[in-house]
This record gives sequence, C-alpha cells and structure tokens, in this order.
Amino acid sequence: MGLLELLSALLLLVGAGFYLAGTVGLLRFPDVYTRLHALTKADNLGLGFLTLGLALQAESLAAVLKLLLIWPLVLAASAAVSYAIARRAQRLGIKPWRRPSES
Repeated sequence: MGLLELLSALLLLVGAGFYLAGTVGLLRFPDVYTRLHALTKADNLGLGFLTLGLALQAESLAAVLKLLLIWPLVLAASAAVSYAIARRAQRLGIKPWRRPSES
C-alpha cells in the first residue's frame, strides 16, 4: 500500500469520525439549536475530509474537480437549511436550552 493510499484512507477515517461525532451530537444534545450546531459543523468538516480522501483516489482531474465542487455546494445548502430550521423553531417559540440553576 502506497503513501497516497494511506493518506487517502486516513482522510476517509477522519471524515467518518466527524460524521460519527455529528451523529452523537444529534442524539445527545438537549435542543434543536445545539443539535443543528453539531450536525452542521461536524458533518461539513467530515464531508471535507471525505472529499479530499476520495479526490486522492480519483483517476482524472475532472473527477477531482467534481468531488471538490461538491463540498462548497453542500456547505451552502447546509447553512441555508440549518438557518431555516432554526428560524422556524424560533418562530414556533422553542427556547434555547439553559442549564438548570443550581440551588
């Protein structure tokens, strides 16, 4: 296994780790706002690592450019959808989670 394959595998594993962290955040965080934060940050970074890892294995420059174009498109879509969800939650009166005050 060459150096390029090892680097690609490492990037893919790191990307999968970020996806796992986003999923854990989705399941464990207390409200819609913190869950959105976990998903958008971790998953967007995970996608960046995945696309870089796959780009290292691509057979042509056209394939690399297509892969690298995916990331900014998903970043823009993720930001827009997260904003829409958070705005709707706010309009429905869903308050951000606050730590219970200790007595």
